[in-house]
Amino acid sequence: MDSRRAEAFSDGVFAVAITVLVFDLLPIGHEVLNYRVLAMGWPQYSAYVVSFMTIGIMWINHHTLFGHVRVIDRTLLVLNLLLLMGIVAIPFPTALVAEHLTGPTSSGGRPAAVVYGAVMIVISVCYNAIWVHLILHAGRLSYGDARRLQDAIPRVGPGRRIPRWSIGLGGYLAGTLIAAFWSAAAALAVYGLLALFYLFNHLPDPPPQPGYGPEE
Repeated sequence: MDSRRAEAFSDGVFAVAITVLVFDLLPIGHEVLNYRVLAMGWPQYSAYVVSFMTIGIMWINHHTLFGHVRVIDRTLLVLNLLLLMGIVAIPFPTALVAEHLTGPTSSGGRPAAVVYGAVMIVISVCYNAIWVHLILHAGRLSYGDARRLQDAIPRVGPGRRIPRWSIGLGGYLAGTLIAAFWSAAAALAVYGLLALFYLFNHLPDPPPQPGYGPEE
Protein backbone atom coordinates (compact mmCIF):
# COMPACT_ATOMS: atom_id res chain seq x y z
CA MET A 1 0.00 0.00 0.00
CA ASP A 2 1.19 3.53 -0.78
CA SER A 3 2.15 5.31 2.43
CA ARG A 4 0.41 8.54 1.41
CA ARG A 5 -3.03 7.08 2.07
CA ALA A 6 -2.05 6.07 5.61
CA GLU A 7 -0.49 9.49 6.21
CA ALA A 8 -3.63 11.27 4.99
CA PHE A 9 -5.78 9.22 7.38
CA SER A 10 -3.34 9.95 10.20
CA ASP A 11 -3.46 13.70 9.48
CA GLY A 12 -7.24 13.61 9.87
CA VAL A 13 -6.95 11.85 13.23
CA PHE A 14 -4.38 14.37 14.46
CA ALA A 15 -6.67 17.22 13.37
CA VAL A 16 -9.63 15.81 15.29
CA ALA A 17 -7.58 15.13 18.45
CA ILE A 18 -6.08 18.62 18.53
CA THR A 19 -9.46 20.26 17.91
CA VAL A 20 -11.25 18.35 20.67
CA LEU A 21 -8.86 19.89 23.23
CA VAL A 22 -10.66 23.23 23.05
CA PHE A 23 -13.91 21.70 24.31
CA ASP A 24 -12.52 21.69 27.85
CA LEU A 25 -12.27 25.51 27.71
CA LEU A 26 -15.89 26.07 26.71
CA PRO A 27 -17.43 25.83 30.25
CA ILE A 28 -15.23 28.72 31.49
CA GLY A 29 -17.45 31.74 32.02
CA HIS A 30 -20.59 29.87 31.01
CA GLU A 31 -22.58 30.91 34.10
CA VAL A 32 -20.73 34.01 35.33
CA LEU A 33 -18.04 35.88 33.44
CA ASN A 34 -15.56 38.23 35.04
CA TYR A 35 -11.79 38.58 35.26
CA ARG A 36 -11.62 36.42 38.37
CA VAL A 37 -13.47 33.59 36.65
CA LEU A 38 -11.17 33.87 33.66
CA ALA A 39 -8.08 33.82 35.90
CA MET A 40 -9.33 30.77 37.80
CA GLY A 41 -9.34 28.82 34.55
CA TRP A 42 -5.53 28.66 34.47
CA PRO A 43 -5.43 24.86 34.97
CA GLN A 44 -7.55 24.45 31.83
CA TYR A 45 -5.39 26.90 29.89
CA SER A 46 -2.18 25.19 31.00
CA ALA A 47 -3.42 21.70 30.17
CA TYR A 48 -4.69 22.93 26.80
CA VAL A 49 -1.36 24.54 25.85
CA VAL A 50 0.73 21.53 26.90
CA SER A 51 -1.52 19.05 25.10
CA PHE A 52 -1.92 21.21 21.98
CA MET A 53 1.84 21.61 21.65
CA THR A 54 2.35 17.91 22.37
CA ILE A 55 -0.08 16.76 19.67
CA GLY A 56 1.18 19.37 17.22
CA ILE A 57 4.80 18.32 17.68
CA MET A 58 3.79 14.67 17.39
CA TRP A 59 2.15 15.51 14.06
CA ILE A 60 5.37 17.17 12.85
CA ASN A 61 7.43 14.12 13.88
CA HIS A 62 4.87 11.76 12.36
CA HIS A 63 5.18 13.67 9.07
CA THR A 64 8.97 13.32 9.22
CA LEU A 65 8.67 9.61 10.04
CA PHE A 66 6.42 8.91 7.07
CA GLY A 67 8.81 10.84 4.85
CA HIS A 68 11.00 7.72 5.09
CA VAL A 69 8.20 5.30 4.21
CA ARG A 70 7.79 4.30 0.55
CA VAL A 71 5.23 1.54 1.04
CA ILE A 72 3.41 0.41 4.15
CA ASP A 73 2.77 -3.18 5.22
CA ARG A 74 0.11 -4.57 7.53
CA THR A 75 2.36 -4.51 10.61
CA LEU A 76 3.15 -0.85 10.07
CA LEU A 77 -0.56 -0.12 9.58
CA VAL A 78 -1.37 -1.78 12.90
CA LEU A 79 1.43 0.04 14.74
CA ASN A 80 0.31 3.35 13.26
CA LEU A 81 -3.28 2.61 14.26
CA LEU A 82 -2.19 1.94 17.86
CA LEU A 83 -0.23 5.20 17.81
CA LEU A 84 -3.31 7.10 16.63
CA MET A 85 -5.39 5.45 19.35
CA GLY A 86 -3.05 7.03 21.88
CA ILE A 87 -3.12 10.40 20.13
CA VAL A 88 -6.92 10.52 20.17
CA ALA A 89 -6.93 9.65 23.89
CA ILE A 90 -4.88 12.73 24.89
CA PRO A 91 -7.94 15.01 25.39
CA PHE A 92 -9.23 12.64 28.10
CA PRO A 93 -6.30 12.96 30.55
CA THR A 94 -6.05 16.64 29.59
CA ALA A 95 -9.59 17.17 30.88
CA LEU A 96 -8.85 15.12 34.02
CA VAL A 97 -5.76 17.17 34.82
CA ALA A 98 -7.54 20.48 34.21
CA GLU A 99 -10.41 19.48 36.50
CA HIS A 100 -8.41 17.99 39.36
CA LEU A 101 -5.19 19.98 39.46
CA THR A 102 -6.59 22.53 41.93
CA GLY A 103 -9.71 23.19 43.98
CA PRO A 104 -11.87 20.85 46.06
CA THR A 105 -11.08 17.87 43.81
CA SER A 106 -7.30 18.40 43.86
CA SER A 107 -6.83 15.02 45.52
CA GLY A 108 -7.41 13.57 42.06
CA GLY A 109 -4.57 15.58 40.55
CA ARG A 110 -1.95 12.87 40.96
CA PRO A 111 -4.10 10.07 39.46
CA ALA A 112 -4.99 12.42 36.59
CA ALA A 113 -1.31 13.14 35.92
CA VAL A 114 -0.58 9.39 36.08
CA VAL A 115 -3.23 8.74 33.43
CA TYR A 116 -1.72 11.51 31.30
CA GLY A 117 1.73 9.96 31.63
CA ALA A 118 0.41 6.47 30.86
CA VAL A 119 -1.12 7.69 27.60
CA MET A 120 2.14 9.40 26.65
CA ILE A 121 4.10 6.21 27.43
CA VAL A 122 1.85 4.20 25.11
CA ILE A 123 2.34 6.79 22.35
CA SER A 124 6.11 6.79 22.85
CA VAL A 125 6.27 3.00 22.74
CA CYS A 126 4.27 2.97 19.50
CA TYR A 127 6.52 5.62 17.92
CA ASN A 128 9.61 3.58 18.83
CA ALA A 129 8.01 0.38 17.57
CA ILE A 130 7.26 2.01 14.20
CA TRP A 131 10.88 3.14 13.86
CA VAL A 132 12.23 -0.29 14.81
CA HIS A 133 9.96 -1.99 12.27
CA LEU A 134 10.91 0.51 9.59
CA ILE A 135 14.63 0.04 10.23
CA LEU A 136 14.37 -3.77 10.27
CA HIS A 137 12.52 -3.73 6.95
CA ALA A 138 14.07 -0.63 5.40
CA GLY A 139 14.90 -2.30 2.12
CA ARG A 140 11.25 -3.20 1.55
CA LEU A 141 9.46 -0.23 3.12
CA SER A 142 11.70 2.83 2.96
CA TYR A 143 13.48 4.82 0.25
CA GLY A 144 16.95 3.60 1.28
CA ASP A 145 18.68 0.58 2.71
CA ALA A 146 18.80 -0.21 6.43
CA ARG A 147 22.47 0.79 6.82
CA ARG A 148 21.89 4.27 5.41
CA LEU A 149 18.81 4.81 7.58
CA GLN A 150 20.58 3.61 10.73
CA ASP A 151 23.58 5.82 10.07
CA ALA A 152 21.31 8.86 9.70
CA ILE A 153 19.63 8.42 13.11
CA PRO A 154 20.80 11.01 15.71
CA ARG A 155 22.05 9.10 18.75
CA VAL A 156 23.22 9.73 22.31
CA GLY A 157 24.84 7.76 25.13
CA PRO A 158 27.94 5.55 25.40
CA GLY A 159 28.89 4.35 21.96
CA ARG A 160 26.05 6.48 20.59
CA ARG A 161 23.69 3.51 20.61
CA ILE A 162 20.51 5.18 21.87
CA PRO A 163 18.30 6.99 19.32
CA ARG A 164 17.80 10.55 20.52
CA TRP A 165 14.04 10.42 19.98
CA SER A 166 13.72 7.54 22.49
CA ILE A 167 14.78 9.79 25.40
CA GLY A 168 11.16 10.87 25.69
CA LEU A 169 10.06 7.39 26.74
CA GLY A 170 12.31 7.56 29.80
CA GLY A 171 11.09 11.09 30.48
CA TYR A 172 7.44 10.07 30.41
CA LEU A 173 8.18 7.11 32.68
CA ALA A 174 9.90 9.48 35.11
CA GLY A 175 7.02 11.97 34.94
CA THR A 176 4.47 9.23 35.63
CA LEU A 177 6.42 8.05 38.68
CA ILE A 178 6.70 11.64 39.92
CA ALA A 179 2.93 11.99 39.58
CA ALA A 180 2.27 8.70 41.35
CA PHE A 181 4.53 9.29 44.35
CA TRP A 182 5.09 13.03 44.66
CA SER A 183 3.42 15.86 42.74
CA ALA A 184 1.00 16.29 39.84
CA ALA A 185 2.31 19.80 39.12
CA ALA A 186 5.91 18.57 38.92
CA ALA A 187 4.86 15.77 36.57
CA LEU A 188 3.06 18.24 34.31
CA ALA A 189 6.22 20.36 34.24
CA VAL A 190 8.13 17.28 33.05
CA TYR A 191 5.53 16.63 30.32
CA GLY A 192 5.79 20.25 29.21
CA LEU A 193 9.59 20.09 29.06
CA LEU A 194 9.35 16.94 26.96
CA ALA A 195 7.11 18.79 24.52
CA LEU A 196 9.83 21.45 24.23
CA PHE A 197 12.45 18.71 23.77
CA TYR A 198 10.54 17.24 20.84
CA LEU A 199 10.04 20.68 19.33
CA PHE A 200 13.61 20.28 18.07
CA ASN A 201 14.31 17.73 15.37
CA HIS A 202 15.72 14.45 16.70
CA LEU A 203 14.87 12.40 13.61
CA PRO A 204 16.82 11.63 10.44
CA ASP A 205 15.84 13.91 7.57
CA PRO A 206 13.75 12.07 4.97
CA PRO A 207 15.32 11.57 1.53
CA PRO A 208 13.96 13.31 -1.59
CA GLN A 209 10.92 11.48 -2.86
CA PRO A 210 10.03 10.95 -6.52
CA GLY A 211 7.27 13.22 -7.74
CA TYR A 212 7.83 15.95 -5.16
CA GLY A 213 9.40 19.33 -5.76
CA PRO A 214 12.30 20.62 -3.64
CA GLU A 215 9.98 22.98 -1.77
CA GLU A 216 8.11 20.05 -0.28
